[in-house]
Amino acid sequence: MKKIFTTLVLLISLQIAFGQMWLDKAVPDGRVDSVWNGVDLPQAYTGEGVIIGLTDWGFDYTHPVFYDPEMIHYRVLRAWDQYKMSGPAPDGFDYGTEYVGPEALLTAQCDTANDYDMAYHGTHCASIAGGAGAGTQYRGVAYGADLLFCTFNLNSVQCVIDSWRWMYNVAQQEGKRLVISMSWGVYFLDNMDGTGVLAEEVERLTNLGVVFVSSAGNNGSDNFHISKTFTQQDTLYSRFAFPTASGAYWGASISMTNSANSPFSFQLIAMDANRNILATTPFVSSQQDIYVDSIFVIDGDTIVFNYGVSSTNPYNQAPNVRLRVKRTTACQFAIGVVASEGTFHAWNLAELTKAWGNWGGDFYAIPQWPKSVAGDNLYAVSTPANIDQVITVAAHQAHFLNNAGYSVGGNIADFSSSGPSFHNVTKPTVSAPGKNVVSALSSFTNTYTGTYSKTITFNDRTYRFVSLSGTSMSGPFVAGVCALMLQANPYLSSAQVLNIIAESAYQDNYTQSAGVLRFGHGKVDAHHAVQMALNTVGVDDHVQPAQTQYTLYPNPASNSLFVTMLTEQERALCTVYDLSGRTVCQSVLYPGVNRMEVSHLTPGCYILRLDDSLQIITKKLIVR
Repeated sequence: MKKIFTTLVLLISLQIAFGQMWLDKAVPDGRVDSVWNGVDLPQAYTGEGVIIGLTDWGFDYTHPVFYDPEMIHYRVLRAWDQYKMSGPAPDGFDYGTEYVGPEALLTAQCDTANDYDMAYHGTHCASIAGGAGAGTQYRGVAYGADLLFCTFNLNSVQCVIDSWRWMYNVAQQEGKRLVISMSWGVYFLDNMDGTGVLAEEVERLTNLGVVFVSSAGNNGSDNFHISKTFTQQDTLYSRFAFPTASGAYWGASISMTNSANSPFSFQLIAMDANRNILATTPFVSSQQDIYVDSIFVIDGDTIVFNYGVSSTNPYNQAPNVRLRVKRTTACQFAIGVVASEGTFHAWNLAELTKAWGNWGGDFYAIPQWPKSVAGDNLYAVSTPANIDQVITVAAHQAHFLNNAGYSVGGNIADFSSSGPSFHNVTKPTVSAPGKNVVSALSSFTNTYTGTYSKTITFNDRTYRFVSLSGTSMSGPFVAGVCALMLQANPYLSSAQVLNIIAESAYQDNYTQSAGVLRFGHGKVDAHHAVQMALNTVGVDDHVQPAQTQYTLYPNPASNSLFVTMLTEQERALCTVYDLSGRTVCQSVLYPGVNRMEVSHLTPGCYILRLDDSLQIITKKLIVR
C-alpha cells in the first residue's frame, strides 16, 4: 500500500519500479548529456551560477548528492523549515527556522517531522533537478547549480508566498538567477482558471526574473472532473466515488465553480445501491456566502458533511463551492446542480484529516437519471501549474534502446494530468521523463517502505537511491534544464525561458499520438533549449555582472561606435540586433578600444550582445 505521504503529495503516484529504473536514461531522453558535453555549444553547461529552489518536504541536508561530483564542495546555500519554531527565522519573517551555510545545515541534518512525517519527496526531487550523483550514474540535470530548500506549510497560502519571497531574497543577495521547482498541486488553494492570490504573486516575481516550474499533477487516469455549459435553466446530476486511500484519509471534497457572474445551486443526494434516494439537502444557492456543518442519519448511521460557499471571487468574479463528505459504506452520493447560464466545472478530490489531498475520485452517470453525466480527466492541471507564467510539466517514460536493441518507453505516463487550461495557454507546457526515475532517498525517512536501486556509504552513513514515478519527478527535470539555459544566458527574461522551453520541445510518434492535452508542446529538449538561449537577446537586467568591463561611446551614436573591452579574455563576439531579433552587424572585439561603424544602420534602438565565453552582457544602443 502507498504510505500516507505518497498518496498525500501525489504528485508522486509512486510506482515502485517493477520494470526498468533510471535517471541516467532520462538524461539522454531530454538531450541533457549533449549540454554536459558541450556538443555544438561554446562550452559545457551544468547550471553553475544559478540557484534552484525547491518547495517540498523530506529534505536530507547531508545526502552526498548535494555536494559537487567529487563530493567536496557542498552546494546547498540555505534551508528554511517553516514547521520548526525554535528559530532563528529568516530575516523579514517571524516563524520557522533558517539554516545558513554548510555547518548549520549539516548539523541540522534534515527537516523536522511535519504533516508528512519524516518524508523523502523533497530529497528525491532536488536530486533530479541538481544532484551530482555521489559517484553513481544517477546525476541530476543541473548538477552545478546551487540549491535552496524550503520545507513549507501548504495549509497556509501566506506560507507558500513567503517561501517564494525568501528564495528570491536569497538569490538577490547571491546575485544569481533563480528557478523555483514545485512538485505539488492543490485544486482548491487558488482558482482553477489560474487566477488568485498565488497567481498574483507568481506574476510579480516572474516580472522580477524568477522562473517557476511546476509538476502538472497525477490525475491523468482519473475521471474526476465534470462540466456542463448552461444556456437555459437546466439540471445536471453525477454520482461521485470516494477516492481510494488509507491512513489520514477522511472523505471526498467536491470543488465547484461556474463562469463569472453566473450563479448556480447545488444539493447533496444520498442513495442506496439501487440508486433509490435516501436523503437530500435542499438546493443551496451560490449567491450567499455561508459555511454549514451538517449530517444525514440513515438507518442509524450518521453521515457527516459540510459545505462552504463564496458567492463572488475577487479575482475572477466566479462563484465557488467546496462540499466535503466523510467516507462511509452506508450509502452512495451524488450532487445535483441547477443553473441557467455559464460553464460549470466540478472536481472530486480526496479530503484528509490533515494537510491536503490532491488525487481524484471518479464521477459516474446514474442509470435511469437522464440529466446525469459521467466524469472525464480534462482540466486536470491544478494550482500552481495552472498559472499562465508557470512552466507546467507532464511526465513520460524515457525512451531508449535496451540491451537487445528493442525500443523501450517514450509514451505518456498514464497518471500524467491532462489539459486544457481555462485560457488559450497550452497546459501542460512540455513533458519530461517522470516514470520509474531513480534518484536520492532521504536517509532520515520513516515513510518509505519500498525497494532500493542502489546503496552507498558516505561519512559513515548509508544513503540509498530509489525509483519513483510521477510528474513530481518530471517537474524538477525541467527546472534543471531552465538552470542550464540561465547559465548559458543569464539575461533571459522569465517569459523568454518559458517560450524557449516550449519552442525547443521535440515531437515524435508518441507526442503526435497522445496530443497536446497530454504532452503540451512536446518533450523537453535541453540541448535545443540551450542553443536557443545562446542565440536570444536577453532583456532581463535583474542580475548584472560587471557591466563596466564593457563601455560604449558615444551612445547615441551616428557614425562610429567605440567599444572598450576591459576583461582578461582574449576576445569577445559583439553582435548587434534590431528589436525584432534580426542580426544587423557583428564584430570580434579585443582588449582595449574597438571601433565599429554604425552609419549604415537605420536610426533607432538596437541591442548589443557581448559574449566573451565567460559571460554574456546585453546593452542598449541608440543610433541617430
